[in-house]
Amino acid sequence: MVLMKKRAIVAESPRPAKNEDAGRAPGPLEGATFVIGAAAHAQLPPAGPPEVAFAGRSNVGKSSAINALARRTRLAHASRTPGRTRQINFFRLRGGALVADLPGYGYAAVPRALKASWQDFLWDYVRTRSPLIGLVLLVDARHGLKSLDLDLLGAFLPSGRPVLVLATKSDKLNIAERRSAVTGVEQAIRTVFPDHAGTTSVIAFSTTSGEGVVEANQTVAQWLGL
Repeated sequence: MVLMKKRAIVAESPRPAKNEDAGRAPGPLEGATFVIGAAAHAQLPPAGPPEVAFAGRSNVGKSSAINALARRTRLAHASRTPGRTRQINFFRLRGGALVADLPGYGYAAVPRALKASWQDFLWDYVRTRSPLIGLVLLVDARHGLKSLDLDLLGAFLPSGRPVLVLATKSDKLNIAERRSAVTGVEQAIRTVFPDHAGTTSVIAFSTTSGEGVVEANQTVAQWLGL
């Protein structure tokens, strides 16, 4: 049996369409293909087509969210050791735009110097990358925004570009708790970034129940002008 290399997983065929999908317009991430993994500025794709970045703390479910939106099982790959992914993985969408899967941040077991190095790279990317048109930030609905999430928003929001916050793992909460989680994130953003709350939206999201998948696809499609 020949073992597949890590990058080979992106060649996996999309899930077969279900009967209820007949006539459904594909989401913006469907059909995405892997382009490159960049661990330094020199390795980033040339500026050109628009980019949408996905960011979040390690273990927040970022890879699962990207896979759910792309309707693939392993397009984005979660490291077996949380917090060890050190590069930005780029995927090209059908229309030519790019999705940037940013490395998870904040995992405590990562050595401090190493963690600071690639978090600086991540922060600099969201602050200065010219093709970047929107940021999808994932936070655990049970825990809300943490300090590093706020730091990332502080680097991105002054540009005026939009942010979609996905409050993940919402299936682990009841209806009232989900509403409270979304409200809590919205209130935190209004408190810390009062001038930028209008460019930020928050939705409950679950790859298990499918909550928020349609809304997330609609937002990304709108950003890309689809």
